[in-house]
Amino acid sequence: MKTATLISAADAPRTAERIRRLRSFAWLLDNSIPLPGGYRIGLDPIIGLLPGLGDAIGALLSAFIINEARSLGAPRSILMRMIGNVAIETVLGAIPFAGDVFDAVFKANTRNLSLLARYQLDPIGSRRSSRLFVFGFSLLLVAVVAFVIALPVLVIVALVKLF
Repeated sequence: MKTATLISAADAPRTAERIRRLRSFAWLLDNSIPLPGGYRIGLDPIIGLLPGLGDAIGALLSAFIINEARSLGAPRSILMRMIGNVAIETVLGAIPFAGDVFDAVFKANTRNLSLLARYQLDPIGSRRSSRLFVFGFSLLLVAVVAFVIALPVLVIVALVKLF
């Protein structure tokens, strides 16, 4: 089993600069535009307004943060949780208008940077909680797939019994 890469003291200044750039990038995507009332949105929900392509472009931009986290040594469980955040934002963001509002509120990039920061502060605790999240999310996904498969079967059985 492959383990996460530890950052040496010699790499710390370069790593700090990369994390600073990632924070700036996430801020640009999630919080760079102030709205009346003190709420902030970023470019991600605005890009998501483009029909069809906007959410895919947003997912690609978010993938950059995930790839940087991978190169900084984040373990698979953290990366899977980050991918889950981006997947949730992308899938729900594809719903016209309501998805764009969700996109502005959910802020997957900021969440992903928080996951990376938590991993750097507490590698064992964040890895454990991310494993639990990925396990629970996987169970939920299996339940949804089972429901999607079972529902048409139950409808067909009910129709056959009627006739």
